[in-house]
Amino acid sequence: MQLNPSSPIGVFDSGVGGLTVVRALMERLPFENIVYFGDTARVPYGVKSVETISHYTTQIAEFLLAKEVKMLIVACNTMAAVASQVVKDLSPVPVLDVIDAGALGALATSGKKQVGVIGTPTTINSNAYARAIHHYEPGVRIYSQACPLFVPLVEEGWLDHPVTRLTAQEYLKPVLAQDIDTLVLGCTHYPLLKPLLQEVAGPAVRLVDSAEAMADRAAALLGEMHLANPQRGSPTYHYYVTDVPLRFQTIGERFLGRTLANVHVVKW
Repeated sequence: MQLNPSSPIGVFDSGVGGLTVVRALMERLPFENIVYFGDTARVPYGVKSVETISHYTTQIAEFLLAKEVKMLIVACNTMAAVASQVVKDLSPVPVLDVIDAGALGALATSGKKQVGVIGTPTTINSNAYARAIHHYEPGVRIYSQACPLFVPLVEEGWLDHPVTRLTAQEYLKPVLAQDIDTLVLGCTHYPLLKPLLQEVAGPAVRLVDSAEAMADRAAALLGEMHLANPQRGSPTYHYYVTDVPLRFQTIGERFLGRTLANVHVVKW
């Protein structure tokens, strides 16, 4: 299949969280067209069965492939943990996922090979980050911590709130006790908490933002495959959602760091 360098990159997520990946892509690859899909009607995925997540993920990947994307990015950690292989098996275009990008980012960052991973309970229980890191480097020690309260706190906009700070201190305490030098932010909501998490973790711990790691990975792959967009005009960004919740615009713009335009509702 001949891929067109001016085709868009397809990014998808269970909701709005993947917009942090879109933001990182916009900053890293300012000429690339992007099509984003957020399954806002069926979020959260974390509480659903593996079969249901795989089915939804397939449905979304097929929708984006019909938009003639040149690359697919699985921006949702839950989807990546459960159904990344399903997407790779059906896709004729290259597929990247946040867990793999975050794992490579952690290995590039950690000197002591003592890595902490924070994420939603589903992502942590899937052990996907540990598997991905050990796939590349079996000797790394990994300490994981589920942080279920971070997503609602971020969506509430409490990015530097005393409640969020106390929550972060409690969650990070056991991980920091393990003398880690690197902490992977294993959820697309967490980059918005980066300043606060860095303060709590202290200067000796480097944070790996899987959204930034993904943008670096995407840029490298586009270069290798000669698929970078040669056109230097303003890129187009389209956002497809399955529902427009009341606070979608507010939360979406906070994640994206810019105005959210070209939002289309998809009815399955």
